[in-house]
Amino acid sequence: MSKAYGFIEITGVVAAVDALDIMCKTSDVTLATWERRLGGRLVTLVVEGDVSAVTEAVDTAVAKALKKPVSSGVIANPHEEIVKLVEFSATRWKEKLPEFRPEEPIDTEDGKPASYLYTV
Repeated sequence: MSKAYGFIEITGVVAAVDALDIMCKTSDVTLATWERRLGGRLVTLVVEGDVSAVTEAVDTAVAKALKKPVSSGVIANPHEEIVKLVEFSATRWKEKLPEFRPEEPIDTEDGKPASYLYTV
């Protein structure tokens, strides 16, 4: 199994979320990173997985997305510099995500139990 990256650049956040949903449901790929430009009017999604899964995911999203992507592509066995670029991009949004930490229920201010805590 060889690692691959799939790229789709599409206009609009809603269309991008739709394209990502299509890709993730089509085959075994995961979101590696994403970028927004022009205030979210142009969104680039990068998924990763094995070559056949990424190719199938990108091809299906190109065919079925809400909007026609501006561009798309697949890089099989990416060069280490491409991997660094994608990993750097991913750190910018992954660092901002809250950590999901299931814990014992606690009482909230309104007296109702809270099942999970999110910490930043």
